[in-house]
Amino acid sequence: MILVTGGAGFIGANFVLDWLAQSDEPVLNLDKLTYAGNRENLASLEGDARHLFVHGDIGDSALVADLLARHQPRAVINFAAESHVDRSIHGPEAFIQTNVVGTLRLLEAVRAYWGGLNADAQSAFRFLHVSTDEVYGSLAPSDPAFTEDHVFEPNSPYSASKAASDHLVRAWHHTYGLPVLTTNCSNNYGPYHFPEKLIPLMIVNALAGKPLPIYGDGQQVRDWLYVKDHCSAIRRVLEAGRVGETYNVGGWNEKPNLDIVHTVCGLLDELRPRADGQSYSGQITYVKDRPGHDRRYAIDARKLERELGWKPAETFDTGIRKTVEWYLANPEWVAHVQSGAYRDWVQTQYTGAAA
Repeated sequence: MILVTGGAGFIGANFVLDWLAQSDEPVLNLDKLTYAGNRENLASLEGDARHLFVHGDIGDSALVADLLARHQPRAVINFAAESHVDRSIHGPEAFIQTNVVGTLRLLEAVRAYWGGLNADAQSAFRFLHVSTDEVYGSLAPSDPAFTEDHVFEPNSPYSASKAASDHLVRAWHHTYGLPVLTTNCSNNYGPYHFPEKLIPLMIVNALAGKPLPIYGDGQQVRDWLYVKDHCSAIRRVLEAGRVGETYNVGGWNEKPNLDIVHTVCGLLDELRPRADGQSYSGQITYVKDRPGHDRRYAIDARKLERELGWKPAETFDTGIRKTVEWYLANPEWVAHVQSGAYRDWVQTQYTGAAA
């Protein structure tokens, strides 16, 4: 059995679904079910004895200790995190509590459990911590992509909290010998992505006839990674990664945000044309840039390819088409996650035209 934390969120749910599509090894899934955690992401696993869902917090030390003692997982994969930059700017404390304090408590519970295993089980055990490229800061247009040796320079409360969690994981390995692995990924996209993030927000707003809000000039560059490729990378690192090492996971798809939005609009024009025959790109509107907005991220994933033979299966063109098709095919999922609280958040965040 493996224990997955945050397994009802976007990346975690995709990982659980992919894992059980390829393996009969059971998954113990612990998720707090905050606004971005959604049991509907896991609806296809209802009644599947291989999937045990527990509603709980990684910061609940007694609960985690009990789950570890009762289920004896051979690995813990930690996806649990507050992960939205804009929300971290408005309310940073929640990010410190989950990403820093929560990670600390999870590490301590896992360390106690690992310490009580026999020698063979200790040797085989792994704690895999899933993190982000945002811990590295921002790149100039001509800078080389982030490698695993890049100095941490987080610029938002979110990325600072994730950098802190990465440091804790490293320290628990070097101080206590806990067998850890860390992955730092670029921007994910794909099915079950909560529609406050760029790509699903554009799809949902376009279909609803709403403006497509672009921060600043839209030239912020990100490396885009299809979520199922990310899941395959995590499985590979868990299987064969060197203990104590960090592996960057990227899609080799650097693109400005504005180009992403135009691509989404083009696919929607093809797959679900507007009734008036006009392009969805006519709904693009520019809003004031967010504070401290990093200009460019880029991941150098050659270490993962060189050491473990992993590379992404999807190009951006194939991945974004699959993503748009998924949202078009799953309007009920979209409708259910768009609660009143979500609508209020989007209204607050994206009002006001750019100066």
